[in-house]
Amino acid sequence: MTGSSRGTVPGLATPYPLGAALPAVYAEDDFGQRFVSGLDVVLAPLFNVLDSLEAYFTPSLAPADFVDYLATWVGAELDGSEPLPLRRHAVASAVALHRVRGTRQGLAAAVRLAFGVAPEITESGGASWSARPLGPFPGAPVAGLHVVLRVADPASVDPHRLRAVVAAARPAHLPFTVAVTTSRTAEGA
Repeated sequence: MTGSSRGTVPGLATPYPLGAALPAVYAEDDFGQRFVSGLDVVLAPLFNVLDSLEAYFTPSLAPADFVDYLATWVGAELDGSEPLPLRRHAVASAVALHRVRGTRQGLAAAVRLAFGVAPEITESGGASWSARPLGPFPGAPVAGLHVVLRVADPASVDPHRLRAVVAAARPAHLPFTVAVTTSRTAEGA
């Protein structure tokens, strides 16, 4: 299915020609038949879309431009430059990502989806139990989050895009920093 199936398509016939539905007085009228056949040309793509409407809401089958439209519906974090298979996957996995949004797992999944690499996430906080009151609190006294993305070519990653993905997927109250650096395998090579 392509985006052109929603516009006029030469030779596409409608399964319900309007000329056959006209009253008998117009059935033999050449002008009336030609007039409604022009409407058939406009209605044929509409029937085509309606007949395959379910495919439009299935990310793996939807036309490319409709995948982008679906991405806005489900809140997929895309910038529009991603390849079509990645955009389809982002739309298909958006609901699962929203379930874990604001968690470490959700942040890691969002970054992995956008860049294809699992990030290193360092959180400042901690939790502890103590039988004595006012015990030391684990972690840093100021809340924060640091995300490092290790890739073979750091110049290939847009740091502003990484920042936007982390900002959208992090816990809302946490300030954060991001860094893009060389992967360990590339360093050792």
